[in-house]
Amino acid sequence: MRAVVFEDFGGSVDVRSVADPAPSLGGVVVEVHSTGLCRSDWHAWAGHDHGVDLPHVPGHELVGVVAEVGADVRRWTVGDRVTTPFVCGCGACQWCLNGQAQVCPDQTQPGFTHWGSFAEYVALHSADTNLVAVSDVVEDAAAAALGCRFATAYRALNARAGIRRDEWITVVGVGGVGLSAVQIAVAAGAKVVAVDRTPTALALARSLGAEHTVLADGRDVVAQVHELTGGGSHVAVDAVGTAATCADAIYSLRRRGRHVQVGLLPSVHGHPAVPMERVIAWELDILGSHGMASADYPSMLRLVEAGTLRPQALVEREVGLAEGARLLPLRDSAAPVGVTLIDPRT
Repeated sequence: MRAVVFEDFGGSVDVRSVADPAPSLGGVVVEVHSTGLCRSDWHAWAGHDHGVDLPHVPGHELVGVVAEVGADVRRWTVGDRVTTPFVCGCGACQWCLNGQAQVCPDQTQPGFTHWGSFAEYVALHSADTNLVAVSDVVEDAAAAALGCRFATAYRALNARAGIRRDEWITVVGVGGVGLSAVQIAVAAGAKVVAVDRTPTALALARSLGAEHTVLADGRDVVAQVHELTGGGSHVAVDAVGTAATCADAIYSLRRRGRHVQVGLLPSVHGHPAVPMERVIAWELDILGSHGMASADYPSMLRLVEAGTLRPQALVEREVGLAEGARLLPLRDSAAPVGVTLIDPRT
């Protein structure tokens, strides 16, 4: 099969012919029809993730059709149209059995713990636990955007922060996951303040229903948020993952507010200083959110099928494997507006 491959962290990224994957006993091989290019893929290429073996094929957001089925798989057959969370549970531990596979201690992650979806085919493990059926109503562009950014934002706001109608939600960073958070919060009846350093990204956030936008251009972001929201937001989301964006999100909260950390904070430059004095004095809740288990997908998919949520509206462009290989090393320095998808068949 054709796949995007890198052999050194931070090194060249190429498209080459590699061996087709084979399914594990409990797994499947999926023919990939569309896959998202995410900042997390850049982290893997940069060497920020432990457990990535070289050479490596990245990619973890996908939709496709089951091409091969392992001997122990019971729920899936060849030809089924599916997606999967980027965190795949083992299916046997207490966390998986309780529907919390996103924190499975024996989890696998395509594009991180094993070769991913920037290829014509990808192997997925523990299929009966992790695969999610995708109806024909949901187009490839919508389904491919669900597995990481959109599903992560959905669970972060609903299951973790518990957002409510008319609450103020500040989203710091409106790339793929941030724009997903904007759309999901607006659909829930919340009022959104979007913060970003890119005017075009903020314009897209406004088109998705953000009530206010704040350009992070050196001016006091926190003061602007407090003024716009009448004392701070009820919920803040750091959708970037830097010391500065984490602090801005926390300081943007009102007293007894809830902060959700979604953007990765890799320790390559040391762990960021979190303003715990504010957390204590204002009784803030600090919440982590790590993807979403397949067990929680049905409620989200019903909203997608009904048109209430439209992840496809976040898609900026779709490219082939060669262009995806070129764009991967640029993912952290470029400022794309919306989601980039790769079609491995082109």
